Amino acid sequence: MKPIRIVFVCLGNIVRSPLAEHMFMDLAKQAGLEDKYQTDSAGTAAYHIGESPDLRMRQVASEFGLVYDGKGRQFLGKDFEDFDLIVPMDTDNQFNVLKLAGHKTLEKKVSLMRDFDPKAAKNGSVPDPYYGGIDGFVNVYKIVERSCQGLLEAIEKGKIQFEYSDS
Repeated sequence: MKPIRIVFVCLGNIVRSPLAEHMFMDLAKQAGLEDKYQTDSAGTAAYHIGESPDLRMRQVASEFGLVYDGKGRQFLGKDFEDFDLIVPMDTDNQFNVLKLAGHKTLEKKVSLMRDFDPKAAKNGSVPDPYYGGIDGFVNVYKIVERSCQGLLEAIEKGKIQFEYSDS
């Protein structure tokens, strides 16, 4: 069976989206589903291409038991071809992602991260903690964890439909 390919998107690809990329795979692994998914992350801006994820976010994540690394990259229009689901962290990044869709039918691949958070209002955003204190990073970790768990459950319960079926 072809893996479900998910890309998580934030502004610079060094705080929220790499956390979500690795959080989702960690949760999938805990559920014995790691072979079913492939994840990546990207930023809508080219600020941090080739840079490692933010040290503050990685420190908070490691305190919760999640250790990861990676390199920042920019979201490109071809990502609509390469991924089954595109998950922006907020409405600004969702807007920028949708501008690259090229075709209205591709827009259905895009879902906001907090749409899967049981504690969030519809169209809620994962706040960007970049310019704040450590409490903001802890808050983002908890939001991303809830949202990734909700996303995994939504996919596994068939609440998200993908264009292919390789059963």
